[in-house]
Amino acid sequence: MPHTVDQPASRPLVVVALATALCLAGDSMLYIALPVYWRDVGLDALWQVGVLLSVNRLIRLPFNPMIGWLYQRISLRTGLLLATAIGATTTLGYGIAQGFIAWLVLRAAWGVGWSFFRIGGLSAVVYCSNGQSRGQAMGLYNGLYRLGSLAGMLLGGLLVPLYGLPALALSFTAMALLGLPLLLRYFHLPAGYGAQQIAPAKSTITAHGAGPATGVHAVLINGFSVALLIQGVLAATLSALIAHFYGNELDLFGLLLGATALSGFLQALRWSWEPWLGKRVGAWSDRPGGRSRLYGWTLAGAAASFGLMASGLPLAAWIAVTVVVMLLATALTTLSDALASDVASTGNVVAFMTRYSIAQDLGAALGPLFAYLLIGLNNGFAWLYWGGSLIYLLLALAWLRPARPTHG
Repeated sequence: MPHTVDQPASRPLVVVALATALCLAGDSMLYIALPVYWRDVGLDALWQVGVLLSVNRLIRLPFNPMIGWLYQRISLRTGLLLATAIGATTTLGYGIAQGFIAWLVLRAAWGVGWSFFRIGGLSAVVYCSNGQSRGQAMGLYNGLYRLGSLAGMLLGGLLVPLYGLPALALSFTAMALLGLPLLLRYFHLPAGYGAQQIAPAKSTITAHGAGPATGVHAVLINGFSVALLIQGVLAATLSALIAHFYGNELDLFGLLLGATALSGFLQALRWSWEPWLGKRVGAWSDRPGGRSRLYGWTLAGAAASFGLMASGLPLAAWIAVTVVVMLLATALTTLSDALASDVASTGNVVAFMTRYSIAQDLGAALGPLFAYLLIGLNNGFAWLYWGGSLIYLLLALAWLRPARPTHG
């Protein structure tokens, strides 16, 4: 039986996840709204959308090491409060800014705020969980903070066409500010937390059945690749993909939907099951022999389904395939982060989570930028999504290859 996360230890995880979610809603709304309503905020060309959806990730590459260094000198709570203040300020800016340069500054500032959230949150997971419940703790944290994406994408898809992006951004600003009293009152890590308190997994090989892909560099490659395809390509191009194959107005079983509304609903559907499914997948992976094999087979499933999204399927079949891709995305992100936390628990937690965050941010930044360059070409969506399937397949083969026996 997998171990469970005890209630006192889980409270800080819940608090930081909810504070993150409150600030994440404004960012997530943009992935639905900007690909369609970019002219409304003073942009001049579609390529600027790709830049704006990427710059918040690119800016984190030089800032992550600085923020990791800073976290070793300030408390996690201080860093998370600073992140919340940045998140609220940038979301307010989305409601009033016009033009590419102003938006570029806002998106870069949010990138710095997210670095504080991500490094602080991942470190809190390792500090508040033991080696036998880390997968479940990571699933709980990931699932809860992505409720912000649920609110942002669902409300963005439904309400931006009715009220406009500025009005919705101002509403999300008020939500983000709620994170400040939440952190001040309820975020308290276990007494004496630190590297010496961390209980590592028994062994990544013995406890989690790791194959030959296991290791620091393999985990970093996982983080880069999964972020590239899920946070980068899928999140940033789903609205455009729907509009390309099915038009801006869709007839779904007699119900007329806009491309942004369908995209928002599908991505929000993923965030709605994340708190339960992410925790459940994490618990499955905590069983002996569970983490790496489960990860390998999940990658294989993603390889088989990702490219089908850009194959011109009938709308009902396309929706079914996309739901499968979203389910697998939940499992992949939970397992990738859990594998990273296993590695982090054996050394300097903040230092490794900083490196892991850099790998993720590089992938997530290159995804929209590369995608919006590629989809302008002939059959660009097919090249983009079937290329993603190939990446998933190569990763799956690496994780499912039998491990070499060890001697001595």
